[in-house]
Formats: sequence, structure tokens, C-alpha cells
Amino acid sequence: MKRGVETTVGYKEWGAVCKALGTGGQSLLLRKGGIHEGREGFSFKHDRFWLFPTRFHAQSEQVRVDEEEDESGESGEWQVGDAVPLQYYCEAVWARTLSDWKKVAELERFHVWTESLVRERFDCGEVQQIHCALVRVSALAEPRMIPYQKKYGGCRTWVDLPALPERMESGPVLGKKEFSELARALEEIVG
Repeated sequence: MKRGVETTVGYKEWGAVCKALGTGGQSLLLRKGGIHEGREGFSFKHDRFWLFPTRFHAQSEQVRVDEEEDESGESGEWQVGDAVPLQYYCEAVWARTLSDWKKVAELERFHVWTESLVRERFDCGEVQQIHCALVRVSALAEPRMIPYQKKYGGCRTWVDLPALPERMESGPVLGKKEFSELARALEEIVG
């Protein structure tokens, strides 16, 4: 991860997962990588970034959330000009690549993805692995709206956003003690 990079980078993630991160129900990111990640594949290139919510049509079947609370797919995928809400800002505490399925499976209680989805991502490609990051999430009292542009589409993780202040009166979604306990529990699993 690069330290001190500009904070106008967005990390594309399903809306249901962004909500889980933004409400403290999850502080972990798991990623295989998109087809536009280049020859080197995916990596956590940035240690500070905004969550850019996506509205992938089938995500509600691949996350473990209450359907009444899941508003992520109600309007279909973003169209050019739609107002995209940016409300959550992340700071990556650490990032690791996991190649032991037993460790990955032990992380289930720390995220909302279904086991079958995580397994599919882990098994995808020549090497069985998944990238994992612990993030400290802060939330804005009100989301900052940006217009959706064609450049945000496609199977890529990182997108360049218009200039945004780093914090804009945000606060962490988990308290210091709660986050420290969570970090310790995760580190016991991933090593």
C-alpha cells in the first residue's frame, strides 16, 4: 500500500457491503480483482480511499443481509449522470494475501458475503488466494453526491474521483476499543 497518496481515489464495492462497512457490521475487505486490474492483478494500492457503492444486480443473493435492509439493487446499475452517494472513507490498517482456505473460512463472521461467493473468488484463477484488508471506516453525517461517469464502470476496483476533502466532518463508525478488539481477533486468524 502506498502511504500519503491523494484521497480522491474510490474503491468500488457492492452497496450492501458499503452499508455493512458504514454501520460497523464489517471492517474487512476481501477482493479477488477485476478483469481491468492489469497483468499484476489486484492489490490494495492505496491505504486511504472512499467507498464507491455499486449496484450490481445480483449482489443481494450473494450477501448475508436482511432483504428489508438491502437497498443495494433496487434501482439497477448506475447510469451516466446518476447521483452516487459517497459517505464512507476508509483507512487500511493492513492488507494481506491469503492462500489458506481454512483461514479464509474462519473470517466468515467478520463479513457479509456468502461462503459460496468467497469460495468462488478464492478458487478463481491459476492460484487459489484472496486479498484481505482490515479497514477503519469513517462516516459522513450526510453523503457527498457525485455524478456517475462512464469511466467508473467496468470490472475495476480503483476509480479516480473528483477532488474531495479527506474527512469532511466524519467520524469512525467503531470506537477505538471495539476496533482494537476486532483487529486483534482478525490478526489471530490471518497471522
